[in-house]
Amino acid sequence: MIPFEFIVDGPPVSQQTRNRTRLLAWKNIVKSAAEVYWPSGDSPSDQRLKISITYYYDSTSPDVDNIIKPIQDSLIGLVYIDDEQIVDTSCSKRDINGSFKVRGLSPVLAKGFSQDNEFLFIKVEEATNLEEVPR
Repeated sequence: MIPFEFIVDGPPVSQQTRNRTRLLAWKNIVKSAAEVYWPSGDSPSDQRLKISITYYYDSTSPDVDNIIKPIQDSLIGLVYIDDEQIVDTSCSKRDINGSFKVRGLSPVLAKGFSQDNEFLFIKVEEATNLEEVPR
């Protein structure tokens, strides 16, 4: 069911880690977290999609570009058929101890903030305006 959003307790594991066992475990954590929110019995999307990832961290954080790929890979076969369907990606990190102005707070994001620890908020939605060239 697209749009789809979920949270994962952080911290994320970087694609650059040398510990492949830790990376595989992280991918399983992401997939398990997504399965909690994915409607039972729904098939993966076959649409072109965009993914947005925000990491609300407490102390230190890996580079944002290194946390994207493991998350995308984790959702293959559940949220979408293949990660080649992802045509737009955004990733950001925010200090969870900062002040935020949130408009249209979703219940999923509210749950992340209510847990009082670092987390990732991930949203997958249909890619629109594909005929426009990104600036």
